[in-house]
Amino acid sequence: MAGNGIPTLGRVKLSDLFPTEGLPSDSYKLAVSTLSQSLAQYSAAIIQFPHTEAALLRSCLDSAKLYFHQRDSSYPSTNDMIHTSREWCKTSGYYSDPQSWHESYEYRPGLTDSSSAATSMEFPPSGLPDIFSLLGKASRLVLDAIGFYLNLRSGAFTEILDNVPLRSNEISSSVLSVCCYARSSFHGAHLTEDEQLLLYADHDHQLDKSLISFVKSDKAGLHVRDMHGQWVLVDVDLGPQEAVVFPGLALYQATAGYVSPAVYRTDLNSMQGTIEGRFSLAFKLMPKSMTSLSCSEMRAAGHGVDAQFQIPVSVDDFMQRAHSNDELFNRQTLQSFSVPPQSQDGSMKQMKKRKKSDSRIKPLPPSKRLRLEAQRVLKERVQEIADKKGIKLRFCNPKDCESNHNTMNSPCAHIKMEIGWPQGVPFVHPHDLPNKAKIGFLETYEPGWSETHDMELSLSEATQGNHQHVT
Repeated sequence: MAGNGIPTLGRVKLSDLFPTEGLPSDSYKLAVSTLSQSLAQYSAAIIQFPHTEAALLRSCLDSAKLYFHQRDSSYPSTNDMIHTSREWCKTSGYYSDPQSWHESYEYRPGLTDSSSAATSMEFPPSGLPDIFSLLGKASRLVLDAIGFYLNLRSGAFTEILDNVPLRSNEISSSVLSVCCYARSSFHGAHLTEDEQLLLYADHDHQLDKSLISFVKSDKAGLHVRDMHGQWVLVDVDLGPQEAVVFPGLALYQATAGYVSPAVYRTDLNSMQGTIEGRFSLAFKLMPKSMTSLSCSEMRAAGHGVDAQFQIPVSVDDFMQRAHSNDELFNRQTLQSFSVPPQSQDGSMKQMKKRKKSDSRIKPLPPSKRLRLEAQRVLKERVQEIADKKGIKLRFCNPKDCESNHNTMNSPCAHIKMEIGWPQGVPFVHPHDLPNKAKIGFLETYEPGWSETHDMELSLSEATQGNHQHVT
């Protein structure tokens, strides 16, 4: 898909991304195509909001200027801290990083800033709930459009997103940040010329762990690394009702690497010596903390899933995991946003691989091919049910289980207790899945499954003792 290329960053009207019942309209298909090509080529796109929303975006940026300029050394220094990855879903209020001349106010619905009581005279930027709602809806539309392009079912990512609206006592996983860069009056930030050279070095780059990120700024300065490794200034000619959107690392994980995360940096060289600095709004659509990132939807759509994405990853663990800068900066290690069935280059490579394998390996007899295909169907159905029921199929040590397979103190018995395996369901061992256990698992949740598929006797006898790994 990216091979066709588009000359500039794609611009998509938000109104064209609203899904409708029935067949997709031509405007929707064109919008999805433009968005997908732009993400594939530039790792970013421009979303055009209705003209009526331009005033809201402008007023929030203006309010941000007033908020940050009213801050001085009279405010307690305890608020000026950098939150760690363990606090990714608990951030709220004012944060600052004097070393990089960066300040932010983070708004998270359902969470009250604990420092607000100590600074009762301080008022947050205005319009944050309205901006949060606007960018949140836009992020979900972009996410659904990406799912449509990947041939996923509608609402494929709903299970890992917050409720809309939030239930009582719920805290939003997504966050809206009002940011300020290079404000000359920012107390505590005093750099020499040599230190400024280090601060704005070319190797300084970032990557969001979000699903989708939106950025709206008052001055150009956001650079995103494209598919060729070149830095592209993506907010140089934004209109008053336009904002930049790009995918994050969580979407890369949830789509088995088919959607590459955007590597970006903020260039502040042109703002050195200015009085105001650069102000921006940044919304991050985040997955819920109490869920996991799996590729079950990608498998259901027929996409190949590499080994590194086979095992579901807890969102909390994912957010706290460190990622190598070399891995993130080298775009060749990340898959491009493309779907193999629609890619001519990919289909040619697959045909070549098949020809090589066909010439070296003796073709399997029809009966063996049928058994392997039945095994694959069973395995995918078991995993699909486990994902929907929230059952975690985990690995255990085969050697330990062989000796005390049925005893109460076996490793698998401890795993059953830990994950709350349902009573009466045959335990499916993560390291050994005979087909009888698979069929027993399916029969528990789908009575009559084996009769409709007519494979119980042939499979259990032909492949007994065959070891497979559940992903």
